[in-house]
Amino acid sequence: MFSFLSLFRGFDPWLVGSSLALTSLGLVTMFTFEGDNVFYWQQMVWVGGALVLMMFALVPDYRFLRTGNTIFWLYLTTLLMLFLVLIFGEITLGAQSRFDLGFFSVQPSDPAKVVLIAILAKYFSKRHIDIANFKHIIVSGGYALGIFGLVFIQPDFGTAIILFFVWLGMVLVAGIKIKHLALVFIMGALAFAGMWSFAFQDYQKARIATFLNPLSDIQGTGYNAYQSTIAVGSGQIWGKGIGYGTQSKLQFLPEYETDFIFAAFAEEWGFFGVLVLFSLFGVVIWRLLHHAMMGASNFERLFAVGVAILFTSHFFVHIGMNIGLLPVTGTTVPFLSYGGTHLVTEFIAIAMVMAMSRYSGAKYQVREFIDV
Repeated sequence: MFSFLSLFRGFDPWLVGSSLALTSLGLVTMFTFEGDNVFYWQQMVWVGGALVLMMFALVPDYRFLRTGNTIFWLYLTTLLMLFLVLIFGEITLGAQSRFDLGFFSVQPSDPAKVVLIAILAKYFSKRHIDIANFKHIIVSGGYALGIFGLVFIQPDFGTAIILFFVWLGMVLVAGIKIKHLALVFIMGALAFAGMWSFAFQDYQKARIATFLNPLSDIQGTGYNAYQSTIAVGSGQIWGKGIGYGTQSKLQFLPEYETDFIFAAFAEEWGFFGVLVLFSLFGVVIWRLLHHAMMGASNFERLFAVGVAILFTSHFFVHIGMNIGLLPVTGTTVPFLSYGGTHLVTEFIAIAMVMAMSRYSGAKYQVREFIDV
């Protein structure tokens, strides 16, 4: 029988506390002492909603996801939503990736990441004995490709890259052979060559070309990357102070509350603040990996690892983009960046991981070949 107190068996104050600390740092980075704070106040509303939904997401017993077709139907629903957004979605910054619901917008590609993690976790957990068989890479790649393709043609190149890293990371954790890994990279290189010739749009090619030589067009395609590196460097050791970032608050750095929030944060908080940011994010990943090791079965372990891979991919792709090491692709920092859908998705994801820990004790342990 469900008991409210049972929620606290899986509740992880370190995981939730560090996530909330990151969210708070994002809020103060959006705040300014001069001008409008619309992003700050809107994000405050999203934070409250995300915390409420996190508490609801702590309630279910997620063992039902191991069996039956629930995850598969969620996967098909996700594909349908990604298809519908291509028809009815709102176009923002050249990408048709979200539904405009009036008071707020919903971006289905964010929950799609968690659905992909869940379906891959179930697939690999039921086939761990013969996971070295190359066919499982192909089948799992097919699941990832369904979501990847619909996101890519929005076009949302940044999210597509994250989806690829989630699939690749979970394939590696599941137990792929080295020779198969080499083949995956060869296939990836061929796919990239094909996309460059037939799928990439001109602005996407320009971003990659600018990555190779960022200063070649600092007034055009290289402008954002150039301003971002200036913002990061100008923070020096202690930063310029909360609300006093000149690059971000004076609009030299576009989209500072989303795509370039790390640069805006580094400008105001400096190197010391960046160390704090990395430390908090390290705690989040540490706790997710701890829950993965304590998982009752391979499904719970793979799901927690998948969430850790998702957050890590977002974090390092975003930072690499902000300091000129990676092309500008438009990705967020988990818990830090402005945006409601991704924030809600992230808090629900950690709630699912914590809820799975409720039955990770000895009396709930199951043999790993159950439900195969």
